[in-house]
Amino acid sequence: MCGIAGFAGLPLDPGEAAPLLTRMCAAIRHRGPDGEGRLLDPPVALGMRRLSIIDVSGGSQPIGSEDGGIQVVFNGEIYNFRALRKELERLGHTFHTRSDTETIVHGYETWGDDVLHHLRGMFAIALWDIPRQRLLLARDRFGIKPLYLWPHSGGIAFASELKSLEILRGFPTELDPTALLRYLSLGYVPDPLCIWRGIHKLPPGHLAVWTAGEGLTERAWWSPLVAEQSGICEADATQELRRLLSEAVECHLESDVPLGAFLSGGVDSSAVVAMMTRLTKQRVATFSIGFAEAAFNEAPGAARVAAALGTDHTERVLTPDIDALVEELVLSFDEPFADTSALPTWLVSKLAREHVTVALSGDGGDELFGGYRRYHEDYRSRGAGPLLRRAITILARHLPHGARGRNWILNQGRSAAGRYASTVAFPALVQEGGVVRAEVAGEHAELEHVLAHLFEVTAGRDFPARMALVDVMSYLPGDILTKVDRMSMKVSLEARVPLLDHPFAEFALSLPTRLKFRDGTGKWIFREAVRELVPSEVLIKPKQGFGVPIVDWLRGPLRHRLDRLRRSDSPLYQWCDPDATRRLIDEHLGGRRDHSYQLWRLLVLELWLTSRA
Repeated sequence: MCGIAGFAGLPLDPGEAAPLLTRMCAAIRHRGPDGEGRLLDPPVALGMRRLSIIDVSGGSQPIGSEDGGIQVVFNGEIYNFRALRKELERLGHTFHTRSDTETIVHGYETWGDDVLHHLRGMFAIALWDIPRQRLLLARDRFGIKPLYLWPHSGGIAFASELKSLEILRGFPTELDPTALLRYLSLGYVPDPLCIWRGIHKLPPGHLAVWTAGEGLTERAWWSPLVAEQSGICEADATQELRRLLSEAVECHLESDVPLGAFLSGGVDSSAVVAMMTRLTKQRVATFSIGFAEAAFNEAPGAARVAAALGTDHTERVLTPDIDALVEELVLSFDEPFADTSALPTWLVSKLAREHVTVALSGDGGDELFGGYRRYHEDYRSRGAGPLLRRAITILARHLPHGARGRNWILNQGRSAAGRYASTVAFPALVQEGGVVRAEVAGEHAELEHVLAHLFEVTAGRDFPARMALVDVMSYLPGDILTKVDRMSMKVSLEARVPLLDHPFAEFALSLPTRLKFRDGTGKWIFREAVRELVPSEVLIKPKQGFGVPIVDWLRGPLRHRLDRLRRSDSPLYQWCDPDATRRLIDEHLGGRRDHSYQLWRLLVLELWLTSRA
């Protein structure tokens, strides 16, 4: 695990490349405090910071081929590297390290870009093919590991985090209005957008190739749109899920350093930990945190599961000084990011890092098996035709903001995809209850359009399956995996997500809706698959998010920060309507409405903009 950074084809003065690369690597030292590696081979510079996990003494990067013609730096883990190594040795390759990185090098020599299909793991890769003067950049299937790209001046710069790119001369300082709009709706900047105009994220399952003659080209090498196994029976699905879960967890246990797991007491993390206890001889180290507020305290449930599974459990119940932590939390992300569960993710990562270097998590299960409550509603049942929906929308927008039922009427004017968007996003337009200034919003700012393009590409599956696939392509990489990566890497902890092991995840995505939803409950087939693994209380426990008492915090220790948003000189008002923003603040502080999550997004954006001023 590490962070990578570099560039190719940039117009630099002689002697400028080496110090630039050193500074780019230093900016992400937290991702890899154990060492640094660099390659300077004009026109390319590759750099990395290393967190030693596998082949601690001999796995330093860059790693090259036998003749040195192929050089690689990468961030992540390749869990099937031992099997790949045996296959590649049979094909005549000679290995000089025990690291997983070297399998990427020899795999590329053998299969070219198709090496990506052979890799089982999480990764962001930069590979320099010296004979062909070709730079290959690639990101794993689900976007577990990040990769930013900045094509400019005929070249390309890349990095795990924007902090590295900010070192370079000419770093863009113009915000991307579309990215900002999507942030205010979703609470994160979705792939491939970036908050800075001219920079973008390489989407999950994509690769990019740069050559001096052709510049940068990008394409998808994998897609989550797998074919549905409509005829599979329950017994076969249950049996195969158990087998693939065991296989996924087992390969994610590969490590030369201490390893543990996050445990919330929910079905996903409990299933991962339960499988770990079956596959390892030593007691599994598990970690959980809770808050003093009972409604947000998962620690008691996690402790009961830990006792039942016999883990070596560590927990802390916290009363954090949120006002003292909020700025560090916000600025840990290079872009505005407003998932409030980033705080407990950071705190549980800090707790785990006191004992281990690697921690497994249960992330991904809700998207794969339909675990969110929002999946249970039939968004098509109230559907009206396009003309009637438009008339309803016009009517609703003319109602006063405080009118009872206004939001419900607005929702009737949306398509099924638009109504689903209303469960995961806030409207941007003031007319819909948002705060974005009219002159900023532009076209396609309606909530109806936020996820429409993703629903289009999922056509062919039933609507519940499409909801989950849309989340796999947006919410999972943009929010969940970004949060886990940044908060774990902030404390130099490697977080692994075995439920996103691609054979397991692809099988889950192929299962029909009838096996995922039963009697108004999601994850039915997954619960059946782990029934003999986990304590019975886990199977009946209602879904509980990794939440924080943000409602009370904004009316208590963070209230003064909301007061700051009222000030006319706030940088927020370049983008947001002052009257709409102050209305949300007044309604929330007066107890008339709960606008906590929308206000948190504004608070985060204001802090982020202020830090950039």
